[in-house]
Amino acid sequence: MVSGKPTIVLVHGAFADSSGFNDVTKRLVADGYSVVAAPNPLRGLAFDAANVRALLDSIEGPVVLVGHSYGGAVISAAAAGNANVKALVYLAAFVPETGESAQALVEKFPGSTVGESLKPVPLPDGQVDLYIDPRVFHSHFAADVSATEAALYSITQRPATGAALGEPAAGPQAWHTIPAYNLISGADRIIPPATQEFMAQRSGARTQVVEDASHMVFVSRPGATVALIETAAQDTQEA
Repeated sequence: MVSGKPTIVLVHGAFADSSGFNDVTKRLVADGYSVVAAPNPLRGLAFDAANVRALLDSIEGPVVLVGHSYGGAVISAAAAGNANVKALVYLAAFVPETGESAQALVEKFPGSTVGESLKPVPLPDGQVDLYIDPRVFHSHFAADVSATEAALYSITQRPATGAALGEPAAGPQAWHTIPAYNLISGADRIIPPATQEFMAQRSGARTQVVEDASHMVFVSRPGATVALIETAAQDTQEA
C-alpha cells in the first residue's frame, strides 16, 4: 500500500476474467494504488464469495472492493462483516438483496439479451457451464468495444455455472453497511439499465451513468471506471 491509500481489489464477473481489468489496473497503479485482481471461480455464489473473502482476509489495511456484473453479487456477500472493506464499487453489476439471484434480477425489467446469448456446455457432474455465444458476444456483451477486442474476449471468456447465476444471495449483504458506488452502463444489453438503476437507488449508492456504454464498460470506458474507483478511495481516506 502506498501513502495510506487503500488497496483496490477487482473482482471480475461471468463470461470474463481479470485480463479485462488491464487498462484500469495500469491507471490505478500509475496513480499509486496497490491493486489485487481476485480470481472468481464462477462455480456458485456462496463458494465464490468464500474464496474472495479468504483473499480479503490476507490483505492488510483498508480495501476498496470492486465488482463487475456477477462479481457485484460476489462482493456483496464477501465483504459482509469485514471492517477493512471501506467502499464497494459496482460496475454494471448485480447488487442483490438477500434471497435474490442474478437470474431473477436480470429478468426484473425488460431489455436483457442474456437468455438468447447463452451457449450451454453440460458437465460430467450434471452441472452446466454457460458461455456467451461468440457469434453474439460483440453485439450483446461488448458493443462499444472494437470487433477485434470483442473477438478476443469471446475466446478467453470463463464460463459460469447455471447454478451460480441462479443461486440466491444468502446472509447479510455488505451494501447495507458499507458505502456503495455504482457505474451504470447506459446501453447495457445484459443487465438492463433500468435494473442497474433500481439496484443502485436501493443501495443508496453514489451513481454515475455512462451513456452508450455496453456491459463491458470497464473495458470501453477505463477513464470513467478509474475515476469512480478513485472517488471511492479518496472518500475512504477523508472519512
